[in-house]
Amino acid sequence: MSHNVNVWEKNLNDLEAGRVRSADFVNGKWVANTEVKTQILEAFKAGILKEENGFVDKHTLMPQTFNVDRGIRIVPGGTSVRRGAYIAKGVIIMPPSYINVGAFIDEGTMVDSHVLVGSCAQIGKKVHLSTAVQIGGVLEPVGAAPVIIEDECFIGAGAVIVEGIVVKRRAVIAPGVILSKGIPVYDIVNNRVLDKGEPIPENAIVVPGNRPVKADNPWAKEMGLSLQCAVIVKYRDEKSEASLVLEDFLR
Repeated sequence: MSHNVNVWEKNLNDLEAGRVRSADFVNGKWVANTEVKTQILEAFKAGILKEENGFVDKHTLMPQTFNVDRGIRIVPGGTSVRRGAYIAKGVIIMPPSYINVGAFIDEGTMVDSHVLVGSCAQIGKKVHLSTAVQIGGVLEPVGAAPVIIEDECFIGAGAVIVEGIVVKRRAVIAPGVILSKGIPVYDIVNNRVLDKGEPIPENAIVVPGNRPVKADNPWAKEMGLSLQCAVIVKYRDEKSEASLVLEDFLR
């Protein structure tokens, strides 16, 4: 029993130090680290309910505490970073936000107010997660890859990204966009529909869209019904860079 406890404790310590991750980039693709995720689940099993500072959670996964030596800015007001999450130097977290076990947030990223970073989600360097962004998490099944947001992405207010979607570096997701495996993404620059689960390409600028219900449903057509989609309207250029320069001042 003590051997098992040592394994999950070491795993949580390694996650918090950034020595291991719950997802890894292998042969050009993000894949779940099943051993790491298995040990996170073992920590849940080993935990008993504990009350601490007004919170009640498994004693194995109580929120982390921070000091100035870590070089992380966490503004007061209700933020919670759960045990087993990695927060790199230079990250800024505005209140209230919640970062779950196994999540990884790399250097220089801004986590704005009311943001959720779900279990095992991976956030790259110099990312901006705007107000009320929801990044989905996944612990089970252990083989399921989490949401990945690569370096220098901008995720607009209220965007929801779930079901293991990968957003490649420097992409811009506009406010209100929802990305999941069931929502098609139309690239009107290249006149194609991304394959189901295909990553959002580098430098893509994605906005909310809608598409008509299939024409073989006469009633839906008569009612003018439409379904949600996402649309790549352009790719980042000098003009779009100018609109994002405010990031430097916010830091």
